[in-house]
Amino acid sequence: MAESDSSLPRASDTCGRWARQMARHAARAAFRLHPRRSGRRIAPGRFKSEEGSLVVETALSLLLVVPMVFWLFELCMLTYTYSVLGDAARQGVRYAIVHGTDSGNCSGPSSGCGDASGANVVAIVKSAAAYSFHDLTNMTVQVAYPDLASNPPSRVDVTINYTYVPYIKLPGIANSVQLSAQGRIIY
Repeated sequence: MAESDSSLPRASDTCGRWARQMARHAARAAFRLHPRRSGRRIAPGRFKSEEGSLVVETALSLLLVVPMVFWLFELCMLTYTYSVLGDAARQGVRYAIVHGTDSGNCSGPSSGCGDASGANVVAIVKSAAAYSFHDLTNMTVQVAYPDLASNPPSRVDVTINYTYVPYIKLPGIANSVQLSAQGRIIY
């Protein structure tokens, strides 16, 4: 067998040299990312006065973002309540327009109606408004018959006045909500 030529690098030397170079590059990259962990000086281009800036910037950002998130939640709940109460007013009008004088269960001011004050309409509105997840004890429902009759084609108006009670007291949220729905009695 021929003797190996010592001038040629062995495969293990080449791999070892490559591994040492990669380890040096990785250590330099880690030093650039985390200068304090290496125990050496701060990387070039960075100053010691910038070390706590991340904490300050995060605190200032959170002071703005957290109230904004709560305000957005409250605005969503106000919009949801407004939508549910509007649907409740429309449902009360639907009940009133199909329970005119031609109905067996009449609601309205006409003679022969068992519910001249519209209490059945108010009960329907309050049961539909219960889906708003709020305390509705301060909600007022007004049922009006502008034509002073409940026979077709008389008109009916249902108006809801509600003082919105926010979950979180934040500025800029309206407290008073007024919704109304109108229709004509068809049956």
